[in-house]
Amino acid sequence: MPIVDNAVYVAGKRTAKPPSLEETFETVAERGGFAWIGMYRPTSEELQAVADEFGLHRLAVEDARKGHQRPKLERYGDVLFIVLRPVRYLEAAERVQSGEVHLFVGKDFAITVRHAESPDLGRVRKRLEANPALLALGPDAVLYAVLDQVVDEYQPVIAGLQNDIDEIEDQLFSGEAEVSRRIYELAREVMEFQRATAPLVDMITSLERGFEKYGGQVELQRSLRDVLDHAIRTAERAEAFRVLLQNALITNSTLVTAAQNDEMRRLSETSLAQGEQVKRISSWAAILFAPSLIGAIYGMNFTHMPELDWVLGYPFALALMAALSITLYVSFKRRGWL
Repeated sequence: MPIVDNAVYVAGKRTAKPPSLEETFETVAERGGFAWIGMYRPTSEELQAVADEFGLHRLAVEDARKGHQRPKLERYGDVLFIVLRPVRYLEAAERVQSGEVHLFVGKDFAITVRHAESPDLGRVRKRLEANPALLALGPDAVLYAVLDQVVDEYQPVIAGLQNDIDEIEDQLFSGEAEVSRRIYELAREVMEFQRATAPLVDMITSLERGFEKYGGQVELQRSLRDVLDHAIRTAERAEAFRVLLQNALITNSTLVTAAQNDEMRRLSETSLAQGEQVKRISSWAAILFAPSLIGAIYGMNFTHMPELDWVLGYPFALALMAALSITLYVSFKRRGWL
């Protein structure tokens, strides 16, 4: 069975490490205190064995067996069922990797079911065992310590996301082609981070109220308030990241559109300049074509042409060439082609 650790604590100190669940239950009944059982990726049969021994509700066990649950807090009689989503940030891939931790907390037991490498609950156990006064507060102390560890591990994620957002802000005005894709992909990871962190505020608030209602330890209530403050700040930072990336995407879209408009304007100006050149060339071609046409007609070597014997034929041809050329020049000038 994938039980990482199984111990019985009395007055904040480890008093036994039973080899089986049955002996754990019996030891708690004999000595008092509470049992803390840590499991890592148990099978359905292994999880059911724990559920049968400690009377866990079938719906909570089913959720823990299936996994992929949203963060939540549910009460089944005297047993609290909590789902947490620890998160790691993979800097190289710019990806948020979320895990899952389930906690069953009763009056004389705390059962943690971990489905990912994070968080390191062995560190949580050592930290609590080094503080017998806190551990003496019972299973609620385990719940607080796990919550505190999960929320603390959000800080490196915030730092990683902040670093990448700063880089994106620098890229926005550099004209890099891949910045749009990077903004979109990072926004998706921020949303994954929000899904893990946003429900924590209501969850911890409900826990705090439950401690007051069911007579929880005052010291734990104060500690939970501290975790709540961290959770609120984390949720606010995640929302701020989402807004920043949304604004960055809008800004990038505006910059791309402006660049495209500038390119179109430049192409239009080039096209207009080319059009003006075509107009000028066409105008001069037409002006030169008129006398060329007249000269070509009168240059034909036919014997019987009426104007060949006309004394004023040559001056008339020259005058006609000049008149046509001047008329075309004035016409094109008025139209702005020349």
